[in-house]
Amino acid sequence: MIVTRKGNEVELVGVQPKVGEKAPDFTLKNLEDKAITLSALEGKTVLISVVPDIDTRICSIQTKRFNQEAGTSEGVVFLTISNNTKEEQSNWCAAEGVDMEMLRDTENSFGQAYGLFIPEMGRLARAIFVVDKEGTLAYEKISREISEEPNYAEALEQAKALS
Repeated sequence: MIVTRKGNEVELVGVQPKVGEKAPDFTLKNLEDKAITLSALEGKTVLISVVPDIDTRICSIQTKRFNQEAGTSEGVVFLTISNNTKEEQSNWCAAEGVDMEMLRDTENSFGQAYGLFIPEMGRLARAIFVVDKEGTLAYEKISREISEEPNYAEALEQAKALS
């Protein structure tokens, strides 16, 4: 799949999951070094926000927006995933007052499973996924231009409808 970064084409490696398919399982560590596995969240609606680099403006805006929603959206588990290190994520969360679940994909296992890794950048593409209570992908949106904000309302509406 080809997306753009500030108008320049970049290629995502792998196959992206489609709505209606079982969401690929993954296990990533959070800021407390606890392993979080998607399959362990079955029975809950999960919104996965994927950002290329937490220390950039649009990624920061996206994560803060979903952090606000996490505090008011009953029945939806919010996860943010980036390639950033634990230290980078921890420092950013402390500076921004964000307390949502941050997961790090430093080994690119999530990026490979979801076909989101961009080798020439060494980062994940911007995306949002909503997984229903049965573990099926109910919504997926990979941003065609990774330097632009995603459609928050569309993703949130889908997640809230399933919770």
